[in-house]
Formats: sequence, structure tokens, C-alpha cells
Amino acid sequence: MQKLPSNKYNEQVIETWVNQEISNAFKQIENFALAKTAGVKEHLERVLNAFSSEKIGSHNFSSLSGYGHGDHNRDSIDRVFAKILGAEKAAVRMQFVSGTHAICSALFGILRPGDKLLCITGQPYDTLEEVIGTRGKGQGSLIDFGISYEEISLKDDGKIDIKSLNKALEINRKVVFIQRSCGYNWRPSLTINSIKNLCERIHNRQPDCICFVDNCYGEFVENREPTEVGADLIAGSLIKNLGGTITPTGGYIAGRANLVEQACCRLTAPGIGNKGGTSFDLNRLVLQGLFLSPQMVSEALIGAELSAEVFRSLGFDVNPTPGENRGDIIQAVCLRSPKAIKVVCQAFQASSPIGSYLDPIPAEMPGYNNDLLMAGGTFIDGSTSEFSADAPLKPPYNLYIQGGTHHAHIKIALKKALIALLKTDLIALPPLSTT
Repeated sequence: MQKLPSNKYNEQVIETWVNQEISNAFKQIENFALAKTAGVKEHLERVLNAFSSEKIGSHNFSSLSGYGHGDHNRDSIDRVFAKILGAEKAAVRMQFVSGTHAICSALFGILRPGDKLLCITGQPYDTLEEVIGTRGKGQGSLIDFGISYEEISLKDDGKIDIKSLNKALEINRKVVFIQRSCGYNWRPSLTINSIKNLCERIHNRQPDCICFVDNCYGEFVENREPTEVGADLIAGSLIKNLGGTITPTGGYIAGRANLVEQACCRLTAPGIGNKGGTSFDLNRLVLQGLFLSPQMVSEALIGAELSAEVFRSLGFDVNPTPGENRGDIIQAVCLRSPKAIKVVCQAFQASSPIGSYLDPIPAEMPGYNNDLLMAGGTFIDGSTSEFSADAPLKPPYNLYIQGGTHHAHIKIALKKALIALLKTDLIALPPLSTT
């Protein structure tokens, strides 16, 4: 059926159509939404059980100043996170400025000159390229320190190349790096079962090899974490899933106790390790954010599914498609043009609680190779948790949507985006009925 340009319709017709489009999309994902809402209980029980086990009370909200030596409240929070993540040990530190920083500390902590690092999920997230040394020179990357690096490209369908992995494991590897989230790649994010199978395969061939998982955007998406299914070490950010939108900064490392300690020795110093570092009296926000995070992640997943259904119904490619298993909270949409990306990001920004008056424009971002267009007025800078989207400005112009504390907000943002796309003739309404 031939479509007419959107400018042939009046405002009332446009708004009616957009409301109906979003309403129909939500009906399509209603069972998914009900399942995710019910699934909050399991994650919340895990959090509550960990709090109860560690006898968390208001006395845990304070922290020591200075060195932070002997800070029992910090240690209690570490144990809470370890229990929730199914790990021997965890280190939750405000000194981590991002998930990338936590991952960097872990890699420098567990690798030594001459060791071999293998990434099996294709090109890693942009901000890790300079950490590894595949981009940038003279900054003290892993490669600068004599650590060799190889990566296995993903197959055409975005899945792990098992044949190439088996061949790569014929050589002893100190660390195999697995990125759980899709990042800025058009690929499926890894499910827990996929991570379990990969860790088993790696450990069967090289028992001493360390399976390290970048867990960013994946926490509480499924009922287990990578450290419960064979991963030796994981790391992530506190201003994403586990921060519940209120933890103001920080990151975490969790896994085998000796590996966590090695990572902490890079964050602080050898001999200090995990025994130092104040929490800046932020313990209450860390604990409260963790308590809120199961609900936030559930709403973000509902929003991702809704976004997928809306954009798919308009003819755009989406990844994952509605109904697919999800390994993280990110929804990718191929908008096919920089103009469409700008229009959608502007609409999302205009729907944000913070900075709705701002106009997103392409800009450089530390650690990224391409200019980025980012939308999302979040209460915590860079958290992306109150519903946001960003895109590297390069073909095929994929937009990556994430976050969302309640799907009502996501519906509002999607409505503004569709109206903006219609008014700029980037999508079109079906012809008006003559009956």
C-alpha cells in the first residue's frame, strides 16, 4: 500500500495515529511485560537475603575518611555484592570512575608482561581499545607493557566463532575476555547459558585460563550472573544497572578472591589492595541503589522490548527482535540515516527529566573513535539509566537505546520520537481511509 507524506495530515490525526501505534505495540509485548514484572521478585529476594545475611542497618551508611583502613562498612558492602553476584569476593569502590576503569584495573591486575590476552567477542567496546592498545600509542596500554593481544571476529550472524576459538586455545592464554553486551556492534548480547558454555569450553581445554566477563548492562537481566556459571572474574559500573539510578559513581569487580585482590592492587597499590579507599559516606546510596535496581532493570527491559516492537512495526531493523532472549538492557535500531538519529535523539532528550531543553549534537567523547550523538537527561551524569540513547555517527547509523525507570516514561519518549519522524517525513502514515 502506497503511503502519503506525513505533512498531508493535521496534528490531531498524527497524534491519534501515534498513540494507536504505541498502544498496539504494547499489546504485542504485554505478556513479556507481565513476565518481567513478576521476575523482579526473584532478584529482589536475592538482594534482601544478602542484606539480611550481612545484618545491614543504618550503621552501615557511614564510612571512614582518609585511608579507609579497617572500614567494616565498606567490607560489608563488598560481601553483599559478592553474595548477589555469586562470587567468592567483590570489591565495590567509588574510586572507579567508570565500568571501563574497573575493567582496566582488572586486566592490569591479572596480566603480566609476556601474557596472552584473547578477546572472543570481536572488537571490544570503543573505550577499551586504548586500554588494550589497538588504538592510541604511548599511553601505557597493555600492549605497551608487553602483553600480546588477539581477537576473534564474530561470525556473520553475530555469534561466537567456536571453530576459531578452539584453534586459538591450542596456544596457552592467560585471559580470555568476553564482552556480554553488544556494545556498538550489531550482534546478539550473550545470554548466561552462552557464557556458561564458553567458560566450560575454555576451562576444559585450559584449566588455568582466566575467563573474564565485561558484565556492563547485564546485571539482573537473567536469574544468574556470569560468576555463577564459570566466569572467574567480572567487572561493571555502579551507575548502570546495579546503581538503580541513584548511586552517584563507582564500579565493582567480583569473582575469585585472589583475582579480585590483584585487580585492587592496581586500583590502589600493591600491599594495600582492597584494604584501602574511603567510600565518601556514599554507602547509603550504594545500598539503596542496589535495592532499587531489580525494578529498574525490569522496567528497562520492558522499554527495550517496546522500543523494538515500535520501530520494527515502522519497517526499521531492530536487534534483538521482540521475543528474542535478551542478555542486556540495550536495544539497537538501524535508523539508516544521520538525520533520523538526530531527530530521535532530540525527541528523547526533550522527554528527559534533566536537560530537556538541550539539543543533542555530534561531539567527541573521551575513549571513543567516532563522534557520538547522545540523548538522555539523567540525574547521574553518564548513567543512561532514566532512558537514553546514543549512536556513533557512522553507517549504517545504528541507534542504541537503554535504560528507563518506568515504561510510562518510555511511551512518552517514543511518542515524541514518532511525531518528530513524521513531521520530518522520515516515516509516513498510511493513506487516510475514504470510508
